[in-house]
Amino acid sequence: MRAYGALFRIRFVNSLQYRVAAFAAIFTNFAWGFMYLLAFSAFYAENPAAFPMTWEQTVAYVWLQQSFLMLFYVWFWEQSIVETLEKGDIAYELVRPMNLYSRWVCIIMASRLSRCLLRAVPVLVVAFFLPLRFRLVFVADFWVLALFIISLALSLGVMAVFSMIVYISAFYTINGNGIRIIVAVASDFFSGGLVPVPFFPDALRTAIEFSPFGSMQNTPLLIFGGYFSSGAEIAQALGLQVFWLVALYAVGRAFMARSLRRVVVQGG
Repeated sequence: MRAYGALFRIRFVNSLQYRVAAFAAIFTNFAWGFMYLLAFSAFYAENPAAFPMTWEQTVAYVWLQQSFLMLFYVWFWEQSIVETLEKGDIAYELVRPMNLYSRWVCIIMASRLSRCLLRAVPVLVVAFFLPLRFRLVFVADFWVLALFIISLALSLGVMAVFSMIVYISAFYTINGNGIRIIVAVASDFFSGGLVPVPFFPDALRTAIEFSPFGSMQNTPLLIFGGYFSSGAEIAQALGLQVFWLVALYAVGRAFMARSLRRVVVQGG
């Protein structure tokens, strides 16, 4: 475990160096956040009772989504892993005295977490002091905040193991861009990246909640906003996150083992 801890620290510190990119991304997060809120505001002004979430819950959903963007979105791909697969450098990875699957999961989580920290704090601080209409308001108690942090960690784990399945699929293609684009678009839509999951029709919403997509950004954002009406609903949502984390991890490990038995590297 010391080796993985050292690898995590190296990738984490390395990603922290991109401060200028993070500074520019903060403005992008604010622009998208205000764009979403202005669009939602027009609908809420017409009939607030027609929506499954209160205005305060929707505001919290949007700002937290923008704050923790790098934790939630599948379309952020780890370029070093992509190049390893496409250039044949997998041969070098296989001789390292580390489990390849665990190594890549560690890299993914470290990169996402470090990039998130550079953006999240400024966005959250400003969002708490915006004019009341667009202000991020904590509407639950501190026990819910603790559950939100736990759910956030589980969401990061689900994202990492889900991404690993997409990376491993590149063993079977000449170029993995097509698969990555399809998965990114689908996950962005079904995980609540465009419209919060509670806004979907009931049948589709239920299907999404029980799918891996519902255990990504949807669960922690709804917990923070106080959307769940009881502790039992929160426990069920967290249980689904744990289930998908374990299930996707097991599927990914089996998929990786099968793929490595048949991998062929040409050239040298």
